Amino acid sequence: MPTVTLAESAKLAQNELIAGVIENVITVNRMFEVLPFDGISGNALAYNRENALGPVATAGVGDSDGAIGAGATGTNQAERVAAKNAATFTSVTSSLTTILGDAEVNGLIQATRSDDGNDQTAIQIASKAKSAGRKYQDMFINGDGTNFTFPGLISLCAADQSVTPATNGQVLSFDILDELMDLVVDKDGQVDYFTMHARTLRSYNALLRGLGGASIGDVVQLPSGAEVPAYRQVPIFRNDYIPLDQTQGSLTTGTTIFAGTLDDGSRQHGIAGLTAASMAGINVVDVGESEIKDEHIWRVKWYSGLAAFSERGLACAAGMSN
Repeated sequence: MPTVTLAESAKLAQNELIAGVIENVITVNRMFEVLPFDGISGNALAYNRENALGPVATAGVGDSDGAIGAGATGTNQAERVAAKNAATFTSVTSSLTTILGDAEVNGLIQATRSDDGNDQTAIQIASKAKSAGRKYQDMFINGDGTNFTFPGLISLCAADQSVTPATNGQVLSFDILDELMDLVVDKDGQVDYFTMHARTLRSYNALLRGLGGASIGDVVQLPSGAEVPAYRQVPIFRNDYIPLDQTQGSLTTGTTIFAGTLDDGSRQHGIAGLTAASMAGINVVDVGESEIKDEHIWRVKWYSGLAAFSERGLACAAGMSN
């Protein structure tokens, strides 16, 4: 008499189901552990940056007020005339955008398929929240202020804060990292981070190995206890949202390295994430039952943005080829 087959026995038993969902869509980006977020009222934050200082001049003993202004004479006449000029400023506005998605779960599925340790609604909401975070990370680098995005680091880096790339791109070197650090001056020369693609980070590790006898042991410990590589005690954060298809002359596979500072709460330095003060972070709203089908709707949304308070707190090196 033949024994029972595997297919037939499967009709009378169920495979063991592990509770939860194993993550397979993963992005490494530890920089968000240290990036400050600032809650704001209204849908935008307006601030002024110095454009030009009010100039001054030198004067001799006994010079009258008339020695400064239109009637000034002497070798520093132009300087004395200019000393009447006022400081000028540039007005900047950083706006919030809306990241949202609806988690819709059929009533029958929720009622009958949530008994094995996997709540169908909870899984769908968690997936939408994860997607919202990834959308923010993408805009953090690649947003350009159009199509309801906020400007990211590529758009925010000022032209005079960029390391001049070679005609057809350039390979990573310690000199480039040093030059990037020299451009970041808004905290009196303190640099809070580097961020680069994993491809560039591999090239950095190759540079260290090429020193001969040097170990890749320069690390910085984050508040969570995790460690990231560092250069001159500045943490290096891997960010795979930085594109690898930038054009520089004949190079079409270029990428960018960023260095900069993080705001300290004073709204004077570097960058800070923005969120609505009254609804900070990712929020989940119970929209209710659909009017046209048996589904319950949960809306996941995040009012968010990015501010670069000081242009001198962000520098970049484009056209990196390796």
